[in-house]
Amino acid sequence: MSLKRTRIRPITKCLMSTETKSPDSLAGKYLTFALHRESYGVDVLKVREIIRMTSITAVPQMPDFVRGVLNLRGKIIPVMDLRRRFQFPAQEDNSQTCIVVAQVRLPDGKATQMGLVVDGVEEVINLADADIEETPDFGGQICTDYILGIAKVKGAVKALLDIDGVVGADLLKNLRNIAQTVPA
Repeated sequence: MSLKRTRIRPITKCLMSTETKSPDSLAGKYLTFALHRESYGVDVLKVREIIRMTSITAVPQMPDFVRGVLNLRGKIIPVMDLRRRFQFPAQEDNSQTCIVVAQVRLPDGKATQMGLVVDGVEEVINLADADIEETPDFGGQICTDYILGIAKVKGAVKALLDIDGVVGADLLKNLRNIAQTVPA
């Protein structure tokens, strides 16, 4: 499988933060979801709601992993396809495909909501310190700042994501500006 390069380096552009979280500070509840036959988790406190796939309005000149915006009860929410963000092969939406609406933080400290298209939601799990290991070192060329840690759950491995890092500070600011200009 060959990975497609995009103009915006989705995950390879690392966060500028010097803060490193240790696994013992990551214990808590996580919403787990499927993407490309793998499991991922985000802090449940970042999740606002989960909705079925709905009509998404495309926005011109956005990277291919930004599907557009949706009107969620009168509020315009930018929508990102996590499958495309991670450069996984495209897949048709099905009955399990859904949008996780998450609260993400902008570089200026403000919070905004973002819709994240996932292949399917699995469960909410409670992870203890012993269930989470530090992100492995894949070498200097591979940025893993968006991975908080690796959880071991029932014999399976789930990557715990820093959703602010996945979205990316530069992209997030642009999407917030676009959402403010689209009429509800």
